[in-house]
Amino acid sequence: MDARQIIEKLRDRKTLEPAELTVFAQGLASGAVTDAQAGAFAMAALLNGMSDPERVALTLAMRDSGDVMTWDLPAPAIDKHSTGGVGDCVSLLLAPALAALGAYVPMVSGRGLGHTGGTLDKLEAIPGLKTEVTDERFHQIVEQVGCAVVSATGQIAPADKRLYAIRDVTGTVESIDLITASILSKKLAAGLEALVLDVKCGSGAFMTTLEDARALAQSLVTTANGAGCKTSALITDMNQPLCPALGNALEIMVVMEALTTGEVDNILCDVTCALGGELMVLAGLSEDVDQATWAVRDTLTDGSAAERFGRMITELGGPADFVDNWRDRLPSAPVVRDVTAQSPGYVAGMDGHALGMSVVHLGGGRLKGGEKIDPAVGLSNCCMIGEYLDEDSLIATIHAKSVEEADRAEAEIRAAIRVAEAAPDEPPLVYEKVSV
Repeated sequence: MDARQIIEKLRDRKTLEPAELTVFAQGLASGAVTDAQAGAFAMAALLNGMSDPERVALTLAMRDSGDVMTWDLPAPAIDKHSTGGVGDCVSLLLAPALAALGAYVPMVSGRGLGHTGGTLDKLEAIPGLKTEVTDERFHQIVEQVGCAVVSATGQIAPADKRLYAIRDVTGTVESIDLITASILSKKLAAGLEALVLDVKCGSGAFMTTLEDARALAQSLVTTANGAGCKTSALITDMNQPLCPALGNALEIMVVMEALTTGEVDNILCDVTCALGGELMVLAGLSEDVDQATWAVRDTLTDGSAAERFGRMITELGGPADFVDNWRDRLPSAPVVRDVTAQSPGYVAGMDGHALGMSVVHLGGGRLKGGEKIDPAVGLSNCCMIGEYLDEDSLIATIHAKSVEEADRAEAEIRAAIRVAEAAPDEPPLVYEKVSV
């Protein structure tokens, strides 16, 4: 069966067999499927949808279009995936915390996308650190340290890489079926036994409504479990930044403060611990989610997660003394400006997308692929929904390359944050859990 016949079946809402989807994925990877055929397939999937078995088969076919890792470890290989938000540096806390509890976390991560920051970009704000490693070195670091956060090689799910680029230019990015296959084909290629998903919902997320977030979470969980990986999802709030900083080096500073000061009473650490507890139970490393959640928190306060993080940084080429001297190792911007409220009131809401884009415009993200980013720029001391401000209260501190860029960022920040006389209802941290 050729690509045209497979597209026609999907167009006519006829069930596709796993073997047909395997042929199509292999054709994507090899180039036998043309760009026009890939675009037609994506549009048919967007308009007609796919059944659960078809989505599982497509995910596995895309996973198997390249290398699939295997592990010989004394405990399960597990991971977490976020659908993207602003100020979301959970991965950098969770990976070493789980490693400190005896799990193994081979985390293949990504770079910034649109208004959202990328875990790899944040890590590479640390001088000397490189996230591109060979598979052999990746295995060594995971085995020795318990965790490694690296970039994907060109041989991880090449069918997805091809289809992703075509979706971007054919108006088919929004297909939940293709989003699901894209995310999971890469994650499952890492050889995971358990996966927890952080599906973001709100103004700073790609899924702005709870209905859309729930649909994506259900698709991801059903497909991942159908593909043989124990998976559940938490739908979490992204109507405000998850930590008080946006920007690569600035978010690393927040991570290091959590790891080295023991001050973990904040929403960033709460989400980290909730996801970690869920994942520990999924992996069979704990029987009680509440106990597991507290165990993750303990690693953040007793220094064991910091120790694992420091070892990982060193193995990836960063400074050997980073945990002890991180304040002196990270880059800083030449222009730092405090932005005050100017009028009293409660923070009633904010446009997370606009805040993320203000960091991109400062140079902390990319407006097009391949652009270099400035790791030092961004925002810190960001206010939170429900916080009371007087005229002199900070709403954010801008870190910029020039006065002109700071001026633009200040205007964007003021437009993104809404202050009201009455205190608002604060959004919940976790809306709901989705499992099979």
